[in-house]
Formats: sequence, structure tokens, C-alpha cells
Amino acid sequence: MNRAEIQVIIDKQEKFFQSRVTLDTGFRLEALRKLKCLLSEYENELSEALRLDLGKHPAESYGSEYGLAIQELGIMIRNLKKWSRPQRAYTPMVHWFARSFFLYQPYGRVLIISPWNYPLQLLFMPMIGAIAAGNCVLAKPSKHAVHTNRVMYKMISENFDPCHISLIEGGGETNQHLLDAQFDYIFFTGSTEVGIKVMAAASKYLTPVSLELGGKSPAIVEPDSSPALAARRILWGKLLNTGQSCVAPDYLLVHKDISEALVGEMKKYLISSYGHDIKSNHDYGRIINRVNAERLAGLLEGKNILIGGECDPDERYISPTVVKVSDPEDALLQDEIFGPILPLVEYSNLDEALAIVRSKPKPLALYIFTRSGKVQQKVIQCTQSGSGSINETVVHFINPYLPFGGVGKSGMGRYHGKYSYETFSYKRSFLDKATWIDIPVRYPPYKNKIKLMKKLIR
Repeated sequence: MNRAEIQVIIDKQEKFFQSRVTLDTGFRLEALRKLKCLLSEYENELSEALRLDLGKHPAESYGSEYGLAIQELGIMIRNLKKWSRPQRAYTPMVHWFARSFFLYQPYGRVLIISPWNYPLQLLFMPMIGAIAAGNCVLAKPSKHAVHTNRVMYKMISENFDPCHISLIEGGGETNQHLLDAQFDYIFFTGSTEVGIKVMAAASKYLTPVSLELGGKSPAIVEPDSSPALAARRILWGKLLNTGQSCVAPDYLLVHKDISEALVGEMKKYLISSYGHDIKSNHDYGRIINRVNAERLAGLLEGKNILIGGECDPDERYISPTVVKVSDPEDALLQDEIFGPILPLVEYSNLDEALAIVRSKPKPLALYIFTRSGKVQQKVIQCTQSGSGSINETVVHFINPYLPFGGVGKSGMGRYHGKYSYETFSYKRSFLDKATWIDIPVRYPPYKNKIKLMKKLIR
């Protein structure tokens, strides 16, 4: 889509927003209910599209994609009327007699740029929040999830006025056209490198942004952990969507006393979950395209592979792989892997592990496996991350009552549930002052008034 066509959509959305139609709670609820019905109606088509794009089993597609969107819609529909009411605020004595309040109001035209790894969820989740808040939405998914994009485009274009919600397709050139245009809010999910470009483009118009990025999310495994439990939960989180998750454990920091037992339990878990022929198991997905599969295969060359290591780029297949790493400069410990490869680094004491975590940019998530509450608190206090879990991985992301987002190079802004509604709104404050009385202390002349002012303003 060229620059002129994009500008036409933006101008139409501006006109639609200025009509104030989207401020009506009933209008928003109608759009949310329609979207919820459409997700159920298109469930089979979406499931097949996600299988073709990412090799996802229908259960995984529901649990990590459209099921989450349906849950989010339910939360918005149930709470929207309450959230959209004016909220009372305390009024200090100096302002008497008055009442103070604020209300959530939409920004206007929202741009959402989403990635390919969760093509439905990571487009619809912010879109739902933007619609609930009363915005017009222009959404641009990644070009790589071809089949899922086709179904989503059909859903949106055939059922919503493009002046309200519009989904467009295209590649990097389309993204640049969008970033050159002026919006009232930008929500981007993707790599840190592209996130920097998005923020630079937004700065031209002082456009507020949410950046949901990635990074290397560590999992620390202490010697008092259960090897079997840690193995199951770490590998489940790592292999969800074949490792193509921004919150997947990206590297393991394992105490040397539990390392061998953990690897042994990982082998058992893989056999019990996928059998001896993982490649033929329909529960195990695929890499998005050959280019990424070849990239991942290249990372394994010459490595000390403890588990897996099988690669077939033609079939977009990379087996679940655990690699022992001792060199801190190893490529596996530098950039986000975004695949089913898990580097394992042994440590002798917790401070050593924490130093490794702190030596890298702040991650999107951090995982701690230990029974010790004291150790849990030490890890939390001595590190920074956007979010995390204790004795678990990934599932904090699907709790709609927790704010989700990054910090530093892993992003900025929070969303999910009410936090999405707040993200796509701004708090507009008012003070409503009585007219039947007007205390003269603030007006000149100020002679002998300062003592009273000091009593009132404190």
C-alpha cells in the first residue's frame, strides 16, 4: 500500500473520530461484541491458518492466540461501563468548595504494528484495548504469517467500517509509510532494533508509544529446585510456539549441583511429551520460514549439544535443543534466539548468576526456580526485568490481571485487561468549583494573607 492510500485511511479515521461516535460506550460495546462473535465464527479458519504458518496444534492455537483474545474481550465487555465513568479524586482544603475528578478519554487514531510469531494474539490484544478506549485503529501485521493475515483481513474488512478499524498488509516499505504519517498513539511489538526506529519516527510528532520488545530472558535454577518440575515447566515455556515467543526462557543459568539431574529430566520430558520421533509429532510446531530455520541451524555449528540438535530447514524443523555454553561471548548468549534452542550455563553460587543477568540489557521476563523465599527475594531485588515468574515460565503473560510490558531495551508501556484500556486512554482531569462562594484569600492585595495561605497549602 502506497503513501497516498495510507493517508486516505488516516484522514477518514480522523474525520470519523472527530464525529465523536466512538465516545459512546454503547458503540464501543457493540464493536467488541461483534469481534468476539467473529473470533468464534472464524475459529476453524484461524486454527488452520496458524497450522500452516507456524505448525501449531489447534489446542496451542486456542490457548496462546484466539482464546486469549476472547478472554480479553470478555473482560472489556464486562467492565467497560464502569471504567468509562468519571473517577472521583480527593480535593484538598485549599480548593474548597469544589469536587475533583478525571475520566479516561481516547487518544484518537491508533497505529498498531504487530509481529508474526503470535500473528493473531499480538494484533488483536492491543486492538481490543484501543477499541474499548474509544479510538480508531489502523493495524499492520507482519507479512510473514501469510495465511493468518488473510483470515484476519477478511474478518476485519468484511465486518467493520474502515473509518473505525482498518487492517492493511505490506512489508517494510508500508511500515515506513505508516511511521512517516502522524498518529495519536503508536503500539509496536517486535525487535528492539525496529523499536528504536519506531520511537525515533514518533518523536517527530511527539506521539506517545508503547514498545513491546524482547531480549534474553534468563531462567535461574537453584540446587533446591525439583529437577523434574523445573525441566517440565522450562521446556514447556521454551517450546511453546517452537520457541518463537518474546517471553520464552532464552538461556538457562543452572547451579552445577543440579545441572546433570536437570538435563536428565529434560530428556525424559521430551520423550513423554513428543515421543522418539519429534519431527513427526503434530504437537510440535515449525519455524516461520526457511530463512529463520537456517539462522537457527547456523547457531548450532560446533556447539556442545546435550539434547537434540537436529535441523531440517527445508521442513522448517529445528528439534528441541539444549546446548552447554561456557564462553560468555558465545553467539547463543548475545542476541535473542527466537527458536527451540536453549543455552545452559553452569554457575557455582547465586551471585555469579546474578552478575551474568545484570551484565545484559534488562530482559522482558525473568524466571526463578527455587523453594527458598529468601533466594526469590534476593533475585527480585538484585535484578530488573519487565515481568517474570517464580517456579514457572511464560504463564504470567496470560494472566489478564497483571500488567505486561518491558523495561529498558525490552520495551515500555503496559497492557492486558484494564491496563490496555488505560494505555490507549489519557486521564483528563477536571476541578469543578462552586459558584455560590468565592473565598478571597488568593486575590491581591496579599497583605497579611501569607499565614493563612501556609495553613491551607501544606
